[in-house]
Amino acid sequence: MTLETSVGRIELERPGMVASGIMGETGPSMARMIASGAGAVVTKSIGAEPKAGYPNPCFTEIKSGYVNAMGLPNPGIELFADEMRIAVAAGPVIGSVYGADADEFAMLAGRMEDYGAAAVELNLSCPHAKGYGMELGTDPEGVKQIVVAVKGAVDIPVWAKLTPNTRSIADIGLAVQEAGGDAVVAINTLKAMVISPEMRKPVLSNKFGGLSGPAVRAVGVRAVYDLYTTVDIPIVGVGGVTDAHDALQYIMAGAAAFQVGSAVAKGGPDVFDEINKGLERFMMDYGYKSISEMIGVANE
Repeated sequence: MTLETSVGRIELERPGMVASGIMGETGPSMARMIASGAGAVVTKSIGAEPKAGYPNPCFTEIKSGYVNAMGLPNPGIELFADEMRIAVAAGPVIGSVYGADADEFAMLAGRMEDYGAAAVELNLSCPHAKGYGMELGTDPEGVKQIVVAVKGAVDIPVWAKLTPNTRSIADIGLAVQEAGGDAVVAINTLKAMVISPEMRKPVLSNKFGGLSGPAVRAVGVRAVYDLYTTVDIPIVGVGGVTDAHDALQYIMAGAAAFQVGSAVAKGGPDVFDEINKGLERFMMDYGYKSISEMIGVANE
């Protein structure tokens, strides 16, 4: 029995990864996550220049989830080199990047490759970053241009993170595949808002943000299920994974691996060890010898 899996030309010893935006800011924090049982870690989304992000409040907890509008704060690609050097020494690191156009994405991906990233994840789906993310990721032709540019600039695998805030996520997945992308990641957060009745105004400084946590899991599983019947490239499921049962839903919907974000923020790094043990127990109880035997079985 093995937890090994393959995603977009990358072999992982364990199927769970740290989602972008959680413990992916510094080299030591990324190394800690891999030591705690994560198969890989996805960095914070990094841009061409340093970015402060939105002012507080930029994060709030709701029933069964969180809403955040961080505004893509990051040190910029040049200053991120030292963090990557520490992180890649510990295990597989997926470099998450965002840009304003195809050329910027290609440049950033190239730098991540120079820093030793095992793959690059294109953030085409942030719901609250003006000029980036979802504004680029809802147009199949625009997505195709970005993926083509990045594929021409790097040799490492190229993954595209997709938004659920679109008419058809399957069409966006097909665009990634047609452009030569190695995998799709689904889903990013859902566009959301929280209002304080006492203050009579939105809670977040940006007014709206992205919903994550258990509240989005069923949406994410449905998106992976739809993509599995549409694309031939591997799928990484993300959104609301808190335990092995949640992870198995994504795997059986069609995901070759999964990412964990909010559960790490709430429960700490030990969540990966708990999920790994839960997967092993399930596989032993139900006679599965590998993750690959379970991928997409709910579609049969």
